[in-house]
Order: sequence, then structure tokens, then C-alpha cells
Amino acid sequence: MKVYALVGKSGTGKSFQAMNLCRQMNIETIIDDGLFISGSNVVAGISAKRQKTKIGAIKTALFTDEKHRENVRAAIAKAAPASILLLGTSDRMVEQIGQAIGVGAPEEIIHIEDITTEEERGIARRSRKELGKHVIPVATFQIKKDFSGYFMDTLKNLVGRGSKEVHGEKTVVRPTYSYLGDYEIAEDVVEDLVRYCARNIPEVQQVGRVGVKETDTGVVIMLNAVFKYGVSVPQAGRRLQQKIGSRVALMTAFNIDEVNINIKLAK
Repeated sequence: MKVYALVGKSGTGKSFQAMNLCRQMNIETIIDDGLFISGSNVVAGISAKRQKTKIGAIKTALFTDEKHRENVRAAIAKAAPASILLLGTSDRMVEQIGQAIGVGAPEEIIHIEDITTEEERGIARRSRKELGKHVIPVATFQIKKDFSGYFMDTLKNLVGRGSKEVHGEKTVVRPTYSYLGDYEIAEDVVEDLVRYCARNIPEVQQVGRVGVKETDTGVVIMLNAVFKYGVSVPQAGRRLQQKIGSRVALMTAFNIDEVNINIKLAK
């Protein structure tokens, strides 16, 4: 396996440049902030951007947790890529990452200054410092599996604002540790979204109690629903589950672990 690294200070646009660099150099996979990425898909890992503190984010990016480290090692072994790009803030950091995940030290280190201008790095720094925006080189629907938080934008919406050509969708997020204050969505807001979804399923006659339970990876939504007599309960139930899961995820950026429905038939 050929091991490359892209090194640059925090906020200088490494993740933004990673996809284009991989395309230009025919690099198959990426390690970025705790994630193992192939193409535009998250294969394994935990996003450092979901951590509540900068220290926690650094530890995640360095794969200090054994379970996290072994999960990514196994995924790399299974994928057996011909090449991989490690992202880090220093030569020392990418060497540590390479050793942690079992691919060894990079054979070639590329510095962000070699592939970007000072003006481009300045734009990236302002985006990070003033707006708290970070880029993850995967599509939004992929990163939602690994990051429950506030989604700012997708990079395809930023193209045309003076940026270089972008290949592949990238996701711009505000990490947990960069919030100006706590970020919460009240349970009654989720309940309103659930009831709104149910109104658009004609088989549903009434929605009763709605509950939301937080988990380590996202939320579980629980609800009681009364379906109209004579409907196909399995089909209608699946439609309601899918509708609730997709809409709540879209509107809140929460990772929806489960949607559990207790169904009764109207008399």
C-alpha cells in the first residue's frame, strides 16, 4: 500500500483539498479526523468533529481509543486499498496516525502550502475562525451516520464563490466543540415533526404519545399511532417509519437510530 499524507495547520483547507488531491494522484482512500473514507463513503471510524472538546477531537483523530483504532484497522485490511492519504496538522501527527492504524509512516508528505495559495488558505482560516465551519470530504447522507450535530452547508453550494473546481460532494459542519453555547433541539420540536409526518400518511388516523430517547450514536423515536381499520398495517407502518426517520434527520441533522411505533387499529 502506498501511503501519502497531506499536512497543514488547522483551518488551512486540508479536507477541502483532499478529494481533488486523491483524484489527481489516483489515491483510493483517506484517513481524516478519525474516519476511514473510500470514494465519498465513510467505511469506518468515528468523526473527531462529534467530540465535545478539542482534546477529545485530537484523541479521536490520533486513534487513541483501542476499539476505534481496531475498527479502522480491520476496515483497511478488508478493503486492501492500493493507496491511502493521511490528513494531519504536522509530519509527526501523520506518522503517529499511520502507526496507529497499521499502515506505517507516509512515503510521501505533501504540505498544504505546496498545493494552495496564501489567499486560499486565508479564506479557509476565516471560515474556520469566524464561522466555525469544517469540511468533511464525504456526502451529507454518509456523514450523518457518524456525526450528530449542526450541518451548515454542502460544499456543492459553495462552488462558484471563488473556489477551485470541486470533485465529489463534501459536507460543511459546525463541530460540537465549536458551538457558541450549547446546541439543542427541544423534544417538543421533534414531536411536532413526527406529527407532521403522520398527517401525510393517509392510513394514520391519530398519533398519541411521542417520546425521544438519546443514545450514544443519535436518538430513538417512539410513538403510539392509531391506524384506520382495514389498512395494511405492515406497509403503512414501514412508510410511517421511513417518513419520520428521513424528515427528522433532514430537519435536525440527528442520527436516527430507530423509529419504534406502537400501532393500534381504529374500531
